[in-house]
Amino acid sequence: MKKTVFMIRPMQLSDIVHAIKLSNAEGWNQTEKDWKLLIQSPQNVCMLAECNKKIIGTTTAINYSNQIGWIGMVLVAKEYRGQGVSKSLLTNILEKLESVKSIKLDATPEGQRVYKKFDFKDEYLIARMVTTSMKNLSSDEDDILPEPIQLKHIEEIIALDEFVFGANRKRLIESLIKEYPHKAWLLQRNNSIAGFALGREGNKYHQVGPVFASNIDDVKILIKKALKELTNEPIVMDVLSEKEDLINWLISIGFTMQRHFVRMYKKENPFPGIINKQYVICGPEFG
Repeated sequence: MKKTVFMIRPMQLSDIVHAIKLSNAEGWNQTEKDWKLLIQSPQNVCMLAECNKKIIGTTTAINYSNQIGWIGMVLVAKEYRGQGVSKSLLTNILEKLESVKSIKLDATPEGQRVYKKFDFKDEYLIARMVTTSMKNLSSDEDDILPEPIQLKHIEEIIALDEFVFGANRKRLIESLIKEYPHKAWLLQRNNSIAGFALGREGNKYHQVGPVFASNIDDVKILIKKALKELTNEPIVMDVLSEKEDLINWLISIGFTMQRHFVRMYKKENPFPGIINKQYVICGPEFG
């Protein structure tokens, strides 16, 4: 078979219309807004592979305050796989992340084998939970109700997210709250924010996450509020596999486990965050 000749170059906003065709072809959930958020920040590194002016592959990396480089959207068109495209994209993007203290990603089982060749190590498993049509849930027994996140809360939410996630994600959190205010909820206890839930619209599903709180009861309260707004809609949540109580509860209300991701890291892992407060992640492209 003739070897494909391709070039690697930075992604531009004008490339989104072609990049989204790759993610749609894989049945992924990203929208044009997601791609724009990834590409438009000058701190991020987003690269593509091009063959005869056709985009055949992508890889993105979010720079979270030079603490974590978050790799995502590793895509190669089916007819160009097995020809070194993803290897070239990853090699290129890893070189550009040399100054970042840690590099992380959420891998599919297929991707995990590739990333191990780049010296990534396993951290933990994440379960993708989905429902195609959410039924109505009652929250009558809850001792407290979530409140909409307002602009005055953003700085406190960013600080809590940094504490729990492990790195500052100011741009991401601000974007989610401002773009999807109807999906942004918080719980206050003792006059401080005890937990929050964010969300976004997707190509196939409404994505709920991140959801961070100190205990499973507060997480359920936040999720029930998020789900109440999405009755009869398809929903996806990516839940840490160790949160068995949450997974079992989601199954009891109609979710099924679709597949797993593996969180992985390269170099060291100095920013693991507070795992016992992490319940639902933002999604594999954002962490």
